[in-house]
Amino acid sequence: MGAASLLRSRHGLLLCLLQLVFIVLYGTLVIYHPDADEAAGTYSGTETAHDAAPHARTYPMFQDVHIMIFIGFGFLMTFLKRYGLSSVSLNFLIAALVLEWAILVNGFFHLHHGLIEVDIISLLSADFTAAAVLISFGVVLGKTSPSQLIVMALFEVPVFVINEVIGRKYLIVSDMGDSMFVHAFGAYFGLAVSFVLYRKDSNSSNAGSNSVSDLFSMIGTLFLWCFWPSFNSALAVSDDQHRGIINTYLSLAASCVVSFAVSALMSKEGKTTMEHVQNATLAGGVAIGTAADMVVRPYGALLVGSIAGAISVLGYEVFTPALAKHCRLHDTCGVHNLHGLPGVLAGMVGAIMAAIASVDQYNASLYTIFPARAPAANTTDWSLATERLGVPAPLGPARSAAAQGGLQMVALVITLVMAVVGGLLTGLVMKLKLWDQLEADDLYSDKRFFVVHDEHAHEATNGHGGDQERDTRM
Repeated sequence: MGAASLLRSRHGLLLCLLQLVFIVLYGTLVIYHPDADEAAGTYSGTETAHDAAPHARTYPMFQDVHIMIFIGFGFLMTFLKRYGLSSVSLNFLIAALVLEWAILVNGFFHLHHGLIEVDIISLLSADFTAAAVLISFGVVLGKTSPSQLIVMALFEVPVFVINEVIGRKYLIVSDMGDSMFVHAFGAYFGLAVSFVLYRKDSNSSNAGSNSVSDLFSMIGTLFLWCFWPSFNSALAVSDDQHRGIINTYLSLAASCVVSFAVSALMSKEGKTTMEHVQNATLAGGVAIGTAADMVVRPYGALLVGSIAGAISVLGYEVFTPALAKHCRLHDTCGVHNLHGLPGVLAGMVGAIMAAIASVDQYNASLYTIFPARAPAANTTDWSLATERLGVPAPLGPARSAAAQGGLQMVALVITLVMAVVGGLLTGLVMKLKLWDQLEADDLYSDKRFFVVHDEHAHEATNGHGGDQERDTRM
């Protein structure tokens, strides 16, 4: 292999190096959680006491989220007529890379005797981290090389984890569906990266879709839509999880109906636009995420989903063109409209619900959802809570409802700041000539990094076969 070939495959060299590093780090730092380690249990003839651990009951929802990451996000991004192979394949690669990296970074903040324990919960957390990176990936889809995407993933994961630790550990806020920590963070991180990498030729002739690529993209939409209740409630427990499933289900249904309605109303011909169907129909899942396990009531879930669907469609029609024209922000997938705006809405809804939450509404769940609301020991509030619950109430810093709501908003602001600053710095690193840089002809094209068999058929399927094309999501 010559020097030129090595330069053109530098992402392959980078991946080999990273995999070797991961193997060494896992060999020295990572162990099974006791629930997955036969030697750590109490032998009882055929199984250990840990074999029936509750972690096993989490697997079905974990698998739902896993499908969302690889099939949902992967196919959602295949709308570009000449970038389908790259979209679904690079989604696959970046997600797998992030899973390995996220377990290490997340584990560093939750060490057990200096080691990282792996169980089903840490795998699920890694999937959530991958979701944030893939959301950012959607902003720069088709405009970045594999090596640049690898760099983005490596830098974004630590910033993501630090922000989440600040919110969950130090501010003690609730974000069950990760709408703030995953969706809003991933969207604004990606937008900041896009701002740094902005190029005038982003509207390449390859940027656009046709009926075939739009149909493939709908596969991703439908998988995401069906499995989103699991994403928003996988880590909740008991009635909180049940409530999270119901709220997400209703919010998604509402956003679907309203998205179709607003899309048709905004069209002069009264027609529905496929990018709205592929994306805005999912906005309800994002918008209800922070408050998914809270008592928003069924009508509240419908209201949140309806607002999210309308805002998302308006985003595609109004905000995205304005951002590109006035702010040097080219958003390939319209991530701002599906994840950014609904993510901010979710943070606001969560803050409102937290500010009005009371023990009359939640009973014992109040202290599960908002641990900081638990009363201090030997106080009147603790005695009243204990009497009401019938068991000793949990202890906490006795935070008021108003304070909880305020800190929910503080967490949202910190998330946006961390995302933007982290994205700007990451974009500067990605811009270095050390990494592959795409030429104008390489934008939104599979040919630069993938072997495309039967090229003429490929081009016919991706925009030259008489199908009606539409422009990129501007």
